Amino acid sequence: MNTTTAGIVFIASLVIALALVHVPLGDYMYRVYSRREHSRAERVIYRAIGVQPEVEQTWAIYARSVLAFSAVSILFLFFLQLVQGKLPLHLNDPGTEMTPALAWNTAVSFVTNTNWQNYSGESTQGHLVQMAGLAVQNFVSAAVGMAVAMALVRGFARTRTGDLGNFWVDLVRGTLRILLPIAFVFAIVLVAGGVIQNFHLHDQVAQTVTGGEQTLTGGPVASQEVIKELGTNGGGFYNANSAHPFENPTAWTNWVEIFLLMVVAFSLPRTFGRMVGDKKQGYAVAAVMGIIAVASVALTNFFQLRAHGTAPTAIGAAMEGVEQRFGVADSATFAASTTLTSTGAVDSFHDSYTSLGGMMTMFNMQLGEVAPGGVGSGLYGMLLLAVITVFVAGLMVGRTPEYLGKKITPRQIKLAASYFLISPLIVLTGTAVAMALPGQRDGMLNSGPHGLSEVLYAFTSAANNNGSAFAGLTGNTEWYNTALGLAMVFGRFLPIIFVLALAGSLARQGTTPASIGTLPTHRPQFVGMVVGVTVILVALTFLPALALGPLAEGIH
Repeated sequence: MNTTTAGIVFIASLVIALALVHVPLGDYMYRVYSRREHSRAERVIYRAIGVQPEVEQTWAIYARSVLAFSAVSILFLFFLQLVQGKLPLHLNDPGTEMTPALAWNTAVSFVTNTNWQNYSGESTQGHLVQMAGLAVQNFVSAAVGMAVAMALVRGFARTRTGDLGNFWVDLVRGTLRILLPIAFVFAIVLVAGGVIQNFHLHDQVAQTVTGGEQTLTGGPVASQEVIKELGTNGGGFYNANSAHPFENPTAWTNWVEIFLLMVVAFSLPRTFGRMVGDKKQGYAVAAVMGIIAVASVALTNFFQLRAHGTAPTAIGAAMEGVEQRFGVADSATFAASTTLTSTGAVDSFHDSYTSLGGMMTMFNMQLGEVAPGGVGSGLYGMLLLAVITVFVAGLMVGRTPEYLGKKITPRQIKLAASYFLISPLIVLTGTAVAMALPGQRDGMLNSGPHGLSEVLYAFTSAANNNGSAFAGLTGNTEWYNTALGLAMVFGRFLPIIFVLALAGSLARQGTTPASIGTLPTHRPQFVGMVVGVTVILVALTFLPALALGPLAEGIH
């Protein structure tokens, strides 16, 4: 079986697996977020944090709860890293202590579901911090995204009310009933596949190819690896991330990890369809996600397998920065998948990709990561794109746009437009400032268009809460730690505020009956329109920057 055929089989099997779990997992999540009953464990948690689970919240209170929980999480993780040298299971490596700037960047990164890493995990973070700090945030930051998505869906589903549910209930249920059970099962699967799970510090011994021995850091890797992918987090236990054999040993564990990082996000449209009482609407959203995802994966594979250049042409693909055990096709599929979602994990190094292959990873993030996007964030991003699409369609026919029985008034379209302007504003401003400062330009490994791509990629990744990197930029400086940390904070929480404000305004509306002039939003015509609007929005915003970076490099 040649490389291209193997790649097609790999992708096809992923599509089939995701299609098979779409309905059962989507229906299960619908039941989780719709039931009124609370388990005994959940009630214990509610009492411990002083929450009345039966009391629902308006959008403003829901938003304040999200911000308060996230602020406390940032402070806890920040101080935990600074004092880890005095705690058990610390590595005690001299010269690897966390600086305040790096601790700030890391705390913000994991709480915002970005998981950008300006450090080497195996030599910087002790096992206690990895488990009690980073892994915990992998769970709850993903649950926050799912909670916000459910609040927006309730805004579409409910009428004449200001209530959107209870954030604390949504947070606890998403963690205990969805993420934890799946993570438990697949952690065992990964251990069976060779991912390590222990408490070794410096006594993990490996045999080298020359017959010698190398001492490596062990740790509770499988338990963190599974939620790193399932929660679309991406932060690796090791610096090499999913290219490290302790995190991702074989081709079939590579397949499992790609499946995990897409499974919840691709199933949430089914949950959405059930909650609004129209399964066809969920299928339409899933179709938009699927079309964009398949196109991106295909193009990324094409650019990597049919690469220009003497060496890539001679060997049939761009192998630089690619693990032999995965190969080019599987690595390109991982790269596309991790940037289409907000995962940020890598099993190959994007800085070594061809100019157009690297451009695709950036373009995926600049789309807003909606195909299928992050856990929760992909769904609410796609729903806001649907709102913008019906607004554009309404302008064409000269009538007030409607979506799911709700009129899209100037207030709603302003909130939706503001949501999508945040990321370009952060990305382009941050890149421009970094390129204008000589000291920050010195952090680029390469010069010219590729060097610009490294900086553009960093701010794109931070602002869209992805966390992957080109790996050529020296980001562990006080300036980049601060600037990228601010990009993560604003890129995560400003969109959430706009989403919740939109949900609140929709929930207060009544239902507008469909008429002869109502645009059907479950048919292929609307699916095509949403795909077109998504691509055009990104092209209008980021094409000039891409033209100076990867496109200029590609035609050089």
